[in-house]
Amino acid sequence: MSHTQTDGIEVTFYTDPLCCWSWVMEPEWRKLQEKFGTAMSVSYKMAGLLPSWHNFTDSLNSIRNPGQMGPEWMHAKAISGVDIDPGIWLSDPPASSFPACIGVKCAGLQSKEAEDKYLYLLRESVMVNKENIARTDVLLQLAGLLSTSLSSFDLFTFREDLLGERGKNAFRIDWQEAKYKGITRLPTLIFRSAVGPPVLLSGFQNYDTMEQTVLTLGLSAPIKI
Repeated sequence: MSHTQTDGIEVTFYTDPLCCWSWVMEPEWRKLQEKFGTAMSVSYKMAGLLPSWHNFTDSLNSIRNPGQMGPEWMHAKAISGVDIDPGIWLSDPPASSFPACIGVKCAGLQSKEAEDKYLYLLRESVMVNKENIARTDVLLQLAGLLSTSLSSFDLFTFREDLLGERGKNAFRIDWQEAKYKGITRLPTLIFRSAVGPPVLLSGFQNYDTMEQTVLTLGLSAPIKI
C-alpha cells in the first residue's frame, strides 16, 4: 500500500532509439522511476530523429552527415560518464531511425513493459554494441532476445506488426504528434499532474532537476506501509 499527495504524475517522454542524450540520461531516468514507482506513469513517444540522411540537418549540433554524429556521442559520454561507443558511425551507420522507432511501437502494441525493455535493448545495441538498428534482421534479433526474458512477449506478433502496417501506423501517430507540438530536441519530457500547469524539460536532464519537477507538481515518493 502507498500514499501520494496527488493522484499521480503523467510523463510523456519524446525520444528516439538513436538519441544519444536519451541513452546517457538512462541512469538518471531509471533512478527517478525507482523512487516514484507506479505513482508516475510514463508514455514513450517516438519522435523520429532521423528520417534519412538526405537533406538532414541538425543545426543545433552542426550535424549533416553520419561522420559528424560520432563527436556528438563522444560529447554525451564526456558530459555523463555513461558508456557509449560512436564506432557505428564509421563501420555501419544507420540510414534512418524510423525502422527502430517502428520496432518500439510494435513492442508497445503488446505492452508498456515490452516497449520499455525493447527501447532499452535498441539503445544498448547501437550505442554500446555497435549494431545497426536500422536493419530488420537486427530488430528481429533483439525482439527474439526480449522474448526469452519476457514470457508475455510474442515474437511472431512482433514480426507481423513490424513487416505490416500496424507498427508503421502506431509510429506515424507519435511522429505527427511530435511535429504538431514543435518538438525538435530530444529527449523532451512533459510532466503533468492535477496540480499546476504541465512542465516541459528539453534535452539531457540530471536526476535532481527531474525530481524537483515531480515534487513541484505535488507528488511525494510513495510511503510503503
